[in-house]
Amino acid sequence: MKVTDHIKNAKGKTLFSLEIIPPKKGENISKIFDHLDPLMEFKPPFIDVTYHREEYIYKKHPNGLLEKKTTRKRPGTVGICAAIRHRYDVDPVPHIICGGFSKEETENALIDLDFLGIDNVLVLRGDAIKSEGKFIPQEDGNNYAIDLLHQVNRMNNGQYLDDSLEDPAPTDFCIGVAGYPEKHFESPNLEMDLMYLKQKVEAGAEYIVTQMFFDNQKYFDFVEMCRKMDINIPIIPGLKPISTKSQSTILPSIFHIDLPVELGEALHKCKNNQEAKEIGIEWGIKQSKELMEYGVPVLHYYSMGKSTSVQKIAEAVF
Repeated sequence: MKVTDHIKNAKGKTLFSLEIIPPKKGENISKIFDHLDPLMEFKPPFIDVTYHREEYIYKKHPNGLLEKKTTRKRPGTVGICAAIRHRYDVDPVPHIICGGFSKEETENALIDLDFLGIDNVLVLRGDAIKSEGKFIPQEDGNNYAIDLLHQVNRMNNGQYLDDSLEDPAPTDFCIGVAGYPEKHFESPNLEMDLMYLKQKVEAGAEYIVTQMFFDNQKYFDFVEMCRKMDINIPIIPGLKPISTKSQSTILPSIFHIDLPVELGEALHKCKNNQEAKEIGIEWGIKQSKELMEYGVPVLHYYSMGKSTSVQKIAEAVF
């Protein structure tokens, strides 16, 4: 079932969902199941599964020369989506990214997902390779999320890269995109960022999932600005429970977000990570309850493979 249908069928009730990351290469699928099993009591209608591009490693040869090789440290997104459907009968939402994939590879991945009966995708540009500093598109790949969105839409209309196909079958993906209440770090301002978001909606995006935020007012203002720009599709808030003291500086640095003064001061006073984790849970409960009162369609938790904090928040909220 499509994400938008789940929201419609809920008839105003706030749903619970989460995002997981594939285990590292060589780890077992049981790591995903151990993470998800305790959370299934909250009946998530869909679960996002991230996609990861290649990274570079350098292999040193006996002569001292270094060989640059590419590797994908977290493969398995399509397989994990199939496993989630099989084990839990829950709709998986695979992330589809531009970076590291040609249009042909993207098309083939979408064909696999369609064959598996997967109805939803979240399209993203993806991050730059750490060693490159800035995003560099794959040769013969999509440059931006909107280009990727157009490719998915064309397939939904039965248009494949090979235009010689006879009577190609259309796919029927529900397409989600990302939104940034505190703007994407590469956008010069929030207004232009919203302009790009509106272009994605006009190109066929059916729902929005936001970047994590810790100040609900940022989300409320973001939704209001979207509605004024006639962006009227569901806007799902993304929430990340803080679990370590160091995340008070790491998360703002990596994701270009602000922490409210009250939260920052509370984390600064923590003597250890367990205290920080408790603060994160308390803040997550407070955030979640306020967002539910506001009437959000879904509370979407970035679990990062750790279920304890999300479970405690959900127990207090749902």
